[in-house]
Amino acid sequence: MNGFLSVKGTKIVAADGKPIVLRGAASGGHLNMENFITGYAGHESEQKAAMLKVMGQEKFDYFWDRFYEYFWTDEDSKFFASCNLNCLRIPFNHRLFLDDRDYSKVNPNGFKLLDWIVDSCARHGIYTILDLHTVPGGQNQDWHSDNGTHQAQFWEYGVFQDCIVELWKQIAVHYKNNTWVAGYNPMNEPADPQHTRLIDFYGRIEKAIREVDADHILFLDGNTYAADFSYFPKDAFPNSVYSIHDYSKYGFPKSEEVYSSTEVQRAKLLASYERKIKHAREANVSVWNGEWGPVYASEMRNDKDIETVNSARYLLTRDQLAIYKAGDPSGDGAPISWSIWLYKDIGYQGITHISPDSKWYRHLRPWLEKKQALGLDRWGRDTDPEIEKKVYKPIKDHFEQVIPSKYHKALYPTTWHTSDFIDRVLRDVLLSQYLAWEFAEYFRDLSFEELDEMAASFKFENLQHREELIGHLKNWI
Repeated sequence: MNGFLSVKGTKIVAADGKPIVLRGAASGGHLNMENFITGYAGHESEQKAAMLKVMGQEKFDYFWDRFYEYFWTDEDSKFFASCNLNCLRIPFNHRLFLDDRDYSKVNPNGFKLLDWIVDSCARHGIYTILDLHTVPGGQNQDWHSDNGTHQAQFWEYGVFQDCIVELWKQIAVHYKNNTWVAGYNPMNEPADPQHTRLIDFYGRIEKAIREVDADHILFLDGNTYAADFSYFPKDAFPNSVYSIHDYSKYGFPKSEEVYSSTEVQRAKLLASYERKIKHAREANVSVWNGEWGPVYASEMRNDKDIETVNSARYLLTRDQLAIYKAGDPSGDGAPISWSIWLYKDIGYQGITHISPDSKWYRHLRPWLEKKQALGLDRWGRDTDPEIEKKVYKPIKDHFEQVIPSKYHKALYPTTWHTSDFIDRVLRDVLLSQYLAWEFAEYFRDLSFEELDEMAASFKFENLQHREELIGHLKNWI
């Protein structure tokens, strides 16, 4: 039986005191849904509400039961371990446990879904990190917190924070004796405009968890989407790791510069990483890179120059891995732990992805092509140039003209430009809210057999693998 992992200085160590490097990925759009991962528009709760209305309760329940069952099996765990990966990050939605109409009760069925994947991983020697990816009101301004607005209202309402503190306490009770759970990631990518409320919340979470579980590591994301630790205390929270997210601009369709591993480009990669771990280095605490990885070109999205684009993205992945191999904040040349985003999807970032011949892709192809042309995915957005030119550019130009320049950075997060906020409100929120109904219509007349086939598109035996990416991961250490 393995013992608990813990933190010693800048290292995560096993029960015998020897350093261990957690190498892994996030599971994908399984217990938390994101629009680009599985292909819907907007936000998970809106998507499921529309599907329920169109499909009816019986077919809705049947489809989601099959989807949850097929998405992660022992075959996934076996393959994951074969990639030389030893830790799975499991993003989950708070709505698996909490009903928005009554935050006072925790639904035990949420544990059944989490337990299956935790236990499956344990059977294959894989640690897990439990990642609460959404909270009531949204911990940040973006779609992946299942937030249907562009404001992070979690920070405004004490009742939201109280129920999440209580939820984590019950999760800790449930897993307190499970040594294959590496630890708890209390909140993905928080974005508190005041900064200090996040630190206060982490203090509450730590106290609540430690009342019932003294052993598990806490993986604490920095503020402003796991990038800003300037308000974190110099004395780290005990037995905790600071979690950064280290995405590179070179890895996205919007990038105007093709990555070719020049000395200048590698220097920029390193500088971006060094900036994110600066506080951890000063505080002498451990770092976990909880998310990173490029978006790949795909024939399923009718991308151009697929081989050229993906060759550059694999090169980028190789160079980032090289940084993490000597990336310990102590500067002693030891590697840091990391979790690539992500394991399974429909062809954007996954180590594995569905097949172009799958029922999911064949049935939804007209929808997926429309969604891509409209630019409804902020992550990897690649809009039809004519739509961008005729519809959104005039609006963005108008905003630029009427807003005094000194106010262009008045809204938080200041890393977003005015155009980002316009896209968020008009496309990611409003247009997607309407078009969630069009997505749902694709499920209206499907039989139970067809629904089973749709869900089975995500079964391990039906997936395709990114062999070059897998090669880089296998050979890292």
